[in-house]
Amino acid sequence: MDLQGAFHVYDTTLRDGAQQEGLNLSVADKLTIARQLDGLGVGYIEGGWPGANPKDTEFFRRAAAELDLRHARLAAFGATRRAGLKAADDPLVAALRDSGASVVTLVAKSHDRHVELALRTTLEENLAMVRDTVSHLTAEGQTVFLDAEHFFDGYRANRDYALEVLRTAYDAGAEVVALCDTNGGMLPGWVSDVVHDVRETAQVRVGIHCHNDTGCAVANTLAAVDAGATHVQGTINGYGERTGNADLVSVVANLELKLDRTVLPPGLLKEATRIAHAVAEVTNFPPASRQPYVGSSAFTHKAGLHASAIKVDPDLYQHMDPAGVGNDMRLLVSDMAGRASIELKGRELGFDLSGDRDLVTRITDRVKVLESRGHTFEAADASFELLLLEEVEGARPTYFEVESWRVITETLDRRTVGEEAVSEATVKLKADGVRYVVTGEGNGPVNALDHALRLAIERAYPAVSKFELIDYKVRILDQGHGTDAITRVLIETTDGESSWVTVGVGANVIEASWGALVDGMTFGLRRHGV
Repeated sequence: MDLQGAFHVYDTTLRDGAQQEGLNLSVADKLTIARQLDGLGVGYIEGGWPGANPKDTEFFRRAAAELDLRHARLAAFGATRRAGLKAADDPLVAALRDSGASVVTLVAKSHDRHVELALRTTLEENLAMVRDTVSHLTAEGQTVFLDAEHFFDGYRANRDYALEVLRTAYDAGAEVVALCDTNGGMLPGWVSDVVHDVRETAQVRVGIHCHNDTGCAVANTLAAVDAGATHVQGTINGYGERTGNADLVSVVANLELKLDRTVLPPGLLKEATRIAHAVAEVTNFPPASRQPYVGSSAFTHKAGLHASAIKVDPDLYQHMDPAGVGNDMRLLVSDMAGRASIELKGRELGFDLSGDRDLVTRITDRVKVLESRGHTFEAADASFELLLLEEVEGARPTYFEVESWRVITETLDRRTVGEEAVSEATVKLKADGVRYVVTGEGNGPVNALDHALRLAIERAYPAVSKFELIDYKVRILDQGHGTDAITRVLIETTDGESSWVTVGVGANVIEASWGALVDGMTFGLRRHGV
């Protein structure tokens, strides 16, 4: 057998990643994620364990009819036959055989104590289970990979037996034996030493499967590759039980961009950020902003010193061009901002401020004063853009003039209307020369104000009907003041195509929310060309 072969990038998001606490995927979710992973160009997608649960069995049935994979092969995961049975007679092995997947990944015990205590069989019978199952499935025409579970711990406890499991699988026809750091307790140097020994002693093709319990899953995977592994397993966004699996995007980005190894089809790494975020939407786990390569903060700069250098050359404070993974450089405007930060952020938003030193100084000073009072512009680009318009053009866009607003929250007779309090807001304003007095109801005061404001403006500007509040964050700024503390509110609004964030600050949380709501509507109307 070829001990090297083409490099394998193997994704186990749909199986091992789905074991993450709180992550529940429907069959439709799994099909959607599989299509995204195929768009990244991974070589193998592990779909689940057919026969072990109805959902995974259904996934493979539907995948055969609905998935048209361009780059990846679908792999079915399962275990070696049970002790005392023949592989041909084991119903779970039959489910793998009948899954329609051209690749089967078998998990096998390689730690002697696990064989005796978990499987409750002998070391010899475990080897027979591996040999019989691998040879049976390969005879049926399927490609077989072996996941040597708890390999590194087993290697330390009984090196000879752990290696014998690998040799048995490989001699029976397994194409790859993946060494699993199932407990996630290894460090890069340890992984490197073991992989070197396995390759020299067992003469098998080595893969690597790492968990992140030491925070080293990506580093351990790269150490294994450096030592000769040619098959890497991981999950998108590092999903997985406990602290997760190796983040496959970080693994492949490091291999391609740092080590000059082509492991994905040309050009597809540039899809990484889009795909990582798209999968996060399906899993309903917000993308980690500080995730390497694809996080929204991965190429974000805040301090004025950084901005000054980036103005000269972006590479001075970035390890790579973010376009290589489909990400973007971002600049944050904060009380740490210098003139360069303001200039660069203005340019990002479409304002050329480079020719007016006094204007840049005025904007910088205003930002610092507002942030000292509780505003934050690093998370509220829309409010900062409105501030720029005020300074550059002399006034911010004005689509409506608020005369007054008020909101009432009351609890009615619970015997007739239930236990929830009801909020009612009244807004009086002029829009497009017409005065409107509108009342809106909601499940809270901010919700009621949002409804009333949008109902009033929508009569003059129908585009507002597309706007929807999708996120709301409250932060108490001076906590020692208790209930009379200054409050900051961040509101995210969408028009169905994109979203924007605005900020409001006040001693009253409703007042702060109102300011953010008004900014959100104003920015949205400007974006829609009203």
